[in-house]
Amino acid sequence: MATDEISRQHALDCDAERSVLQGQIFTEFVDVSLKSNNKNIADLVFAFSYGSGAFQQHGQKSTEGNVVDLILVVDDAETFHRLNLERNSKHYSSMKYLGPHLLASFQEKWGARVYFNTLVPYKHGLLKYGVISSSALVADLLDWEWMYISGRLHKPVMPLVLPHSSHPLRSALKHNLQNAMHTALLLLPDTFQEETLYQTLAGLSYSGDFRMSFGEDRNKVKNIVTPQIGKFRELYSSLWPGLAAYAEFNTSSGRCEQDTSPGARMFHLNLLPKQIQQTIVHEWNRDGRWQDVEDVFRAAAHDTECPELVKEAVQKTVKASSWTQSIKGIPTAGFVKAVRYGFAKINKFWKSLKKNPHDSE
Repeated sequence: MATDEISRQHALDCDAERSVLQGQIFTEFVDVSLKSNNKNIADLVFAFSYGSGAFQQHGQKSTEGNVVDLILVVDDAETFHRLNLERNSKHYSSMKYLGPHLLASFQEKWGARVYFNTLVPYKHGLLKYGVISSSALVADLLDWEWMYISGRLHKPVMPLVLPHSSHPLRSALKHNLQNAMHTALLLLPDTFQEETLYQTLAGLSYSGDFRMSFGEDRNKVKNIVTPQIGKFRELYSSLWPGLAAYAEFNTSSGRCEQDTSPGARMFHLNLLPKQIQQTIVHEWNRDGRWQDVEDVFRAAAHDTECPELVKEAVQKTVKASSWTQSIKGIPTAGFVKAVRYGFAKINKFWKSLKKNPHDSE
């Protein structure tokens, strides 16, 4: 067997092992924390694990020791918090004294509509789980209202509970990937390599995030993409046939080519998520000469600065939600946990600078 085939097989074996481990962690978490008298206290519509606790990133020897990140999607946030408070009040900060109604209201009205319980101990270490309602997640997936959980889903995740085939989340999840692809193609030149595409897709949700300046590994996007090329390819492969008139991907060479004419740009602009479209129109009309969406997109499609317009719209969306969700995380985590979590992030940031000192210049 050739060396590259052995390496590929080793990666697949490691992925399989991690998948089994994540499944065990999730099952244990559900059994210990989300069950009472052998009955689930929450009807999970969708659940997944993400980040460095789910997938080994470039420069990491393993996922062991990393905080496991989970997202739990429920139809009724208030019911979840009511039952979870009865079973797991220790997971919450002093916010628990507000009661389930106000907790759900805080979740649904502030930040990116997700409520995190942070640094929760379990058998093998620590985990963090976020709760979001299915209606809020659908809005984020379709329109990029906050581009927060939808941004995490631009990258490979480890599904733990899949939504029912008839649930609106199923189609919204695919639409979110289409949104990401149209956005990325507007940011890229006429020819580029496969890895560049995936780095652009993975980087969308970090563009404008203030934490990337001092609270995250400076090489985060590259570290995510490099060991997961195959997973990114699998995630986005079904979208290429629908883009055949405007872009093509050569699987053997890894080379991508696309039409960057005004007509092609107009096609992508018209299919961007609503929040990004509205931001582009608002920024275009800042000079006071109001133009409607069609006129703005027609002009933008002919403008050499079109990629920059799209980039700025994404950055503004991410910046707003990253700030509000981070502020929201202080009371939900509690002061001590927030400080611990923040120091861990900053430590990662400094380590990344030491590895690549030229990145800080």
